[in-house]
Amino acid sequence: MSRKELVKRIGMSFFGVIICAISVGIFKIAALGVDPFQSFMAGLDSLIPLDFGLLYIIVNALLLTFALVFDRHYIGIATFINLFLLGYITQFTYDFLKTIIVAPSITVRIICLVIGVVVICFGSAFYMTADLGVSTYDAVALIICNTWKKGKFQYVRIITDIICVILGVGLFILAGGKIAAIPTIAGIGTIITAFFMGPLIEFFNVHIARPFLAKK
Repeated sequence: MSRKELVKRIGMSFFGVIICAISVGIFKIAALGVDPFQSFMAGLDSLIPLDFGLLYIIVNALLLTFALVFDRHYIGIATFINLFLLGYITQFTYDFLKTIIVAPSITVRIICLVIGVVVICFGSAFYMTADLGVSTYDAVALIICNTWKKGKFQYVRIITDIICVILGVGLFILAGGKIAAIPTIAGIGTIITAFFMGPLIEFFNVHIARPFLAKK
């Protein structure tokens, strides 16, 4: 890999992570459910009185330790970009959008959900095409299936996603959250991200991210 290509891949990683972080902030405004890992983080955030950005770093640092111990192959530059940037950018985006979108109607929330899905898939395409490491959460399922040989990735990922959602909901309720509010962290948005992101990410991969990387 040439120096120019490495710089380009690093730039794509930064861009992808920033876009993904912004999308999570949009998901939080929609309050119709976030992706499984963010469901867990939302539950934890409601229970532990820490800044979300700091909490995100702590949780991912623990997952990073797991990956470094069992298979550091999946850890790269993009892993650390994700670890240190995503939580803070997400919180900044959410706080900023709250000043613009006050008491959103269900129509506005649905629009935000749709925008959030498109944006996170767009960002993920750049982040994944750069191929400079995966998020610490992604590394867990990859290690279980590829290093420990405990099943196929798609099934292991479904299990880890389900565990995240259950933990997130449990922590949310433990923190005093109302049952009626559960769909804000584990709702239709969670289902969409779990089952429909793949094709949209691939669309952006094929038509935008890969051609961008290949462009001289």
